Amino acid sequence: MTVESTAARKTTRRSSGAKRTGASTGAKKTAQAKPGEPELVQLLTPAGERVQHPDYDIDLSAEELRGLYRDMVLTRRFDAEATALQRQGELGLWASLLGQEAAQIGSGRALRDDDYVFPTYREHGVAWCRGVDPTNLLGMFRGVNNGGWDPNSNNFHLYTIVLGSQTLHATGYAMGVAKDGADSAVLAYFGDGASSQGDVNESFVFSAVYNAPVVFFCQNNQWAISEPIEKQTRVPLYQRAQGFGFPGVRVDGNDVLACLAVTRWALERARRGEGPTLIEAFTYRMAAHTTSDDPTRYRRDAEREEWEAKDPILRLKAYLENEGHADAAFFEELEAESEALGKHVREVVRAMPVPDHMAMFDNVYADGHALVDEERAEFAAYQASFADGEAE
Repeated sequence: MTVESTAARKTTRRSSGAKRTGASTGAKKTAQAKPGEPELVQLLTPAGERVQHPDYDIDLSAEELRGLYRDMVLTRRFDAEATALQRQGELGLWASLLGQEAAQIGSGRALRDDDYVFPTYREHGVAWCRGVDPTNLLGMFRGVNNGGWDPNSNNFHLYTIVLGSQTLHATGYAMGVAKDGADSAVLAYFGDGASSQGDVNESFVFSAVYNAPVVFFCQNNQWAISEPIEKQTRVPLYQRAQGFGFPGVRVDGNDVLACLAVTRWALERARRGEGPTLIEAFTYRMAAHTTSDDPTRYRRDAEREEWEAKDPILRLKAYLENEGHADAAFFEELEAESEALGKHVREVVRAMPVPDHMAMFDNVYADGHALVDEERAEFAAYQASFADGEAE
């Protein structure tokens, strides 16, 4: 359960978006936070038990539940293959989403086709939901393009590396949507570390003042590279929204059903002209920040093990099995589909051209720059030393 303003709770109860008709899942319990655990919206416990929430709930058919599970499994398989390809020298870098599948798939499946998404650089699951070919995500990380898809084809903007800047882009786009009178919403993603950026706070100011139809989705994965969440805030992140004049909700980021229900509610609220919402998805980055990071240097193994027990895929699998919504054949077929996806990704990446290493010095400045010229010459000499056998 979460703490919100009275007005936000009334809005929640009026909204039909947080509930859908579908197959009954049987008797449900009401979620209760255990002592020492943060209060958040939860519809599926780590053990795979379905619970209710007084303000947010959702009923899905067995087919829809299997679809969410398939999304998460295939997204994780793609992510694992991309990590392996980087380790094999096929990609220059990769930012894994391991552990954050529920936050991304749940929120991504809450979107309508005419909604627009502004991601960071880790929203591979949201890209999947928007119909972006997974292999198109890899060209940038291989260094052969600046993003391999047309943002307007799927209403999914190109990845943004500069922390927090996409929230300003999203706010501006949402203000344009409102002025056009369009019936759509904008969803902007950022992390707990980016929440400390000025751009994010400026986005909150503008979106609140202009009542922009935007939802800010913060994936609080507990670590901004090596900086823990305690170095970002002294209060739960979702409570920051109160100071800007709009609702904030904390959701179990490892619960795909809760992420879907809360994001759907927030998006429908935006479409009704009720302004922005901040969603804090309380989750965990199971892997390194990127493949150039070593998390063993700053976090304990016990912490990861604690979060492994909350794995988003395992909890939905347990629910599917317990409720009889999926049989062995379903899981076997999905495993085969997962392996086929991994093979396809591998083949496509290896068929991509080898990037021109010197190209990274191009277009840094519109005109020439002495420092860039110096760095280009140094790198060229370094590369040449390998051909001459002078470097190990």
